[in-house]
Amino acid sequence: MKNLLGAAGEAAAARYLRAKGYTIEAANIRSRFGEVDLVATNRAYIVFVEVKTRKSAAFARPMEHVTARKLEKIKATALLYLSEHPTKLQPRFDVIEVYLPNGPAGEPAHIEHLENVLC
Repeated sequence: MKNLLGAAGEAAAARYLRAKGYTIEAANIRSRFGEVDLVATNRAYIVFVEVKTRKSAAFARPMEHVTARKLEKIKATALLYLSEHPTKLQPRFDVIEVYLPNGPAGEPAHIEHLENVLC
């Protein structure tokens, strides 16, 4: 169930970004350093996105599960991605919180986009 919830959250985040004018360049990029859920671009940025999906924030906000160590893994994977896919766009690191209270088959109740979480 957890993998289905995560996949549904990533799909919802991708739809959200497309609606905001982003292009999804890649999904689930894995390296020896870690993983990046989504890579998206707009006119100014190449955005490396960590998607956190939960049914509720009763225990904690999804963002609270993105630790400094996790951000370092995302950064290392992003640097490797950029070495293989050069771009003139400015890199940025975002977190998207997706709340799916009705589970993977339900529509998102709320999406929160936190931009530039790693400066």
